[in-house]
Amino acid sequence: MQHTMTSASISRRWMGQASSAWRWLRDHKHFAVMVAMLIVVAGVWAFIGLADEVIEGDTQHFDNRVMHLLQQPAPPVDVNAAPATLPIGPAWLREVGRDLTALGGVAVLTLVTFAVAGFLLISGKYRAMVLMLVATFGGLILSSMLKHFVDRPRPDVSHFSYVYTSSFPSGHSMLSAVVYLTLGSMLTRLVPSRREKFYFLSVAMLLTFLVGISRVYMGVHYPTDVLAGWTAGLVWAVFCWLLTRALQQKGQVERDTDAPPGESAGKL
Repeated sequence: MQHTMTSASISRRWMGQASSAWRWLRDHKHFAVMVAMLIVVAGVWAFIGLADEVIEGDTQHFDNRVMHLLQQPAPPVDVNAAPATLPIGPAWLREVGRDLTALGGVAVLTLVTFAVAGFLLISGKYRAMVLMLVATFGGLILSSMLKHFVDRPRPDVSHFSYVYTSSFPSGHSMLSAVVYLTLGSMLTRLVPSRREKFYFLSVAMLLTFLVGISRVYMGVHYPTDVLAGWTAGLVWAVFCWLLTRALQQKGQVERDTDAPPGESAGKL
């Protein structure tokens, strides 16, 4: 009986300590930063591992299989011409693919970036605006450097979007993640409520996902190109979030907007 009570006491004590540790971690000053740092480290490790697999050709069979599953024979135009393919589905679906892939293009991303910069400017958040521009265009430079380093050829299928760079990582996927996730994460620091923060991040993730899927559908990127682009873009966005947080705590960037009365700010 005494042994049972001792075991139960130890168990309760252990559970109490675990509960206290969890409450400490859930404090936004520690938990969010620890999770963000974990994402950065895990993301860098995952990207390096994926790049190594791609360079060695270990993913090529999977990539080729997916690409050919998403293609269908095109109607013959010239009997002497080489066989051509089209993305699967009706013509309207291909138009949707073109529209979605344009959301990750340089023109659209530049417009979005400067539109948000204008919002920060008229809101008087000048330092946040400068940091946002540096983070965004720094991501563009990082994307170009990574593509140059791997230099992977494009998929051997018909392309339905103009391409002029190498394939890995997907530039559209990475840049959409860099821009949309960076802007989304930075904007969450400038709005008061949980719902507003969740809305910004949800829209950013949805846009990033759709752009990446469209690149595979349009025949211009392998699935692993897109996965690598998402990973690199996520790492950069989270890193920029950590930088923004650190600068806010030092008073070098405008702090979060206060929550309205009766609602918790729910800082992320």
